[in-house]
Amino acid sequence: MSPNGVLSQATRTILNKAVSRGIHRLAKAVRAKGGQPLDLVLPDGSRLNFGQQPRGVMAIRDPELLPVLIHPTLGSLGEAFVDGRIDIDGDIMSVITSAEHLVEVGGSPPTNRIPASEVRHTPQQDLDDIKHHYDVGNDFYRLWLDDRMVYSCAYFHTGEETIDTAQEAKLDHICRKLRLQPGERFLDIGCGWGGLILHAAQRYGVRAVGITLSENQFALSKERVRTAGLEGRVEVLRLDYRDAPERFGQGAFDKVSSVGMFEHVGQKNFPVYFGVVRRVLRDRGLFLNHGITSPDADGRTVGSGVSEFMDRYVFPHTELPHIHAVIKEMARQNFEVYDVESLRPHYARTLAQWSQRLESQLITARHLVDERTLRVWRTYLAGSALAFSQGWLNVYQMLASRQEASGLTELPLTRAWMYQG
Repeated sequence: MSPNGVLSQATRTILNKAVSRGIHRLAKAVRAKGGQPLDLVLPDGSRLNFGQQPRGVMAIRDPELLPVLIHPTLGSLGEAFVDGRIDIDGDIMSVITSAEHLVEVGGSPPTNRIPASEVRHTPQQDLDDIKHHYDVGNDFYRLWLDDRMVYSCAYFHTGEETIDTAQEAKLDHICRKLRLQPGERFLDIGCGWGGLILHAAQRYGVRAVGITLSENQFALSKERVRTAGLEGRVEVLRLDYRDAPERFGQGAFDKVSSVGMFEHVGQKNFPVYFGVVRRVLRDRGLFLNHGITSPDADGRTVGSGVSEFMDRYVFPHTELPHIHAVIKEMARQNFEVYDVESLRPHYARTLAQWSQRLESQLITARHLVDERTLRVWRTYLAGSALAFSQGWLNVYQMLASRQEASGLTELPLTRAWMYQG
């Protein structure tokens, strides 16, 4: 190195050769383990094959990224793709799956992220985070979600269903679990674009209320209620969940659901969150909580940088607890947990279908969002499908009864009714 700190040409040459040897060693190690259907295109145009006929190509545009490839993580590769330092051609799911094998063979050990417990989930912070994620634009979400725009894990009976069929099955699954009856008062916390409240009112005859913080979701949900002619039976409010008891009163609802929302609550706020549900739900009323969890008992998420990527680009300040933390806090709020169902394989399929649908609409998507935003979502959907397939993340539906007084729940002795058509 010269006195002014600039690398000499000789040093650069030595480093470049070392990086090249490291990348070729990684490729050799991957091929020795059966190979991957991936080609790597280097900045000089040379192509490196990882042992199988490629279904995807990862092209390195920035030479300074090459040292990262010797010990990659999914987080570092995802960030480079978002920044345009890497381009992907072909099947993005295949490329990300192959990249995970590269990480396994030559990467650094998987990183653990302890949830950011110091984050204060204030109403303003939560509103800002919701805007970041959900107000990308309704037209963008409409490209790859189902017809109802249900943005949570679908429910597959065979695994071969379309996303529209599987999402309708999920809505029915929730309504059956909650034993919704005509005339009952039903609250959906974090109602999205209104898919569940509309389905519950149309198919099960309930009087439904949905609350959301997203302006885009609120506006479209209201429009859908009007179009369906359900203004007298379905109400949509732009409301923070913490304000629900004051808005509705004690014991105002027979049934309550929260689907894909409690990830934004923050573990320190669990007493407030479950306490709100307890206050608005009548005694013996049923509550279904559907949310993503960490498989680690210490509340950490594993996956070689996947968690850091999601926290930075997709879900700011998201905290994923272990399932025991959820059940423990529900019990503290006098909820008797009756049924716990893992939907992990269902979410892996859901995300794979979402990813495929977005990939088939890239030209249209580029007219709706900027290229960087699109790259974030392409990485997020395909990478999350891998995360659920690998068990780095899980998602559970937990059904519970509010038990304020002694005695039994109002539920049947067996759970057969959940699976009856």
